[in-house]
Amino acid sequence: MDQLTEILIEKYSPMLTNKQVWEFEQIHEDIKFDMLYVEPGNKDTISWKSKLSHLNSDIRETVVNTFDYLADGYELWITSSKNDQKIDTSLIPYIMAVLVDTMIDEEICLKFREENNCLVVAVDSQTDVIDCKEFFEEFYHLATGFNYDVNTGIPDDETEAEMYLTRLQEEFDLKMKEKLGEKYLPGNNDPESMASK
Repeated sequence: MDQLTEILIEKYSPMLTNKQVWEFEQIHEDIKFDMLYVEPGNKDTISWKSKLSHLNSDIRETVVNTFDYLADGYELWITSSKNDQKIDTSLIPYIMAVLVDTMIDEEICLKFREENNCLVVAVDSQTDVIDCKEFFEEFYHLATGFNYDVNTGIPDDETEAEMYLTRLQEEFDLKMKEKLGEKYLPGNNDPESMASK
């Protein structure tokens, strides 16, 4: 995984769960950001008046509608408002969770860094399968709704906990089977355990 991204994830962990993102958005209904696409290496010529700027915009809608720029290697610079051109660092876990959630279906790994009072986001095109797995494991809570270090609701009794987790896995397997068909390997089995059956 990209080193700066790893540092940023650690700095702002735990990230928000989907439930916390939803709750945050209920409280901050009109939360908007100023965003600007910048070609890597051109950061010295940043202009918020550029045609690649999206001022006072919804972050999820903007990224979905303009994803081609990220796919083409542009960086997305995000700030709280262009008036002070400074990111409110308390919003960074929210932004990261929203962006990763937006990319999770396509399994697109992102790179994050802080620069010039902005959160800078780019597609990490250097990742291999292991990097990608590590990246999404850092955001595991988006899918599950809980963080590792928070009371998860998993029963203390070992047998009950096993039954509970098996049921969760079966529900997940069913959803994935409907989506991917025969391509999906249930139960997160590794190839060796599949071959031994």
